[in-house]
Amino acid sequence: MPELPTNLKGFAHVYERAHINTDEIIPARYLNVHEEAELAKYAMEDIDVDFVKRVKPGDFVIAGDNFGCGSSREHAIWALRGAGIKVVVAKSYSRIFFRNAINNGFLAIEADFCDNVKNGDEVELDLTAGKFRNLTTGKEASFVPVSDFARELIEDGGLLPHIQKKAAKAA
Repeated sequence: MPELPTNLKGFAHVYERAHINTDEIIPARYLNVHEEAELAKYAMEDIDVDFVKRVKPGDFVIAGDNFGCGSSREHAIWALRGAGIKVVVAKSYSRIFFRNAINNGFLAIEADFCDNVKNGDEVELDLTAGKFRNLTTGKEASFVPVSDFARELIEDGGLLPHIQKKAAKAA
């Protein structure tokens, strides 16, 4: 898997409301689908019908408190990634969503930035420095940088590929 870049740039899709749950990220009626590209067609459709029309590869979801609450659903990660989302930046996460993100090799950053960004703003994350910048307005915020272990899991493509890589090295 490729190394996780130090800086990521994309455009913001902002959802300020707290408690966006996994059923809103990917509705339960699509849980029989397991391909990311297919799930992507339905990402966020119950709260933002135009999301998949606007999102471009490398974009960010910016969210409020307790993003990804509700059912433990890896499909939520797969749908967002399949739609082209590179990272979710939320004020806080449901612990199970956050762990599912890392276990699936998906970047989830905890930072309170909803008040400093609007839909369509160009944003940048400096993963090493722990800086979030709104390139459209110049506003900045800090966050706790990604741990070395989480970075390794993301770079390896998630927990299972990480374990397989470690097992292959040990053999």
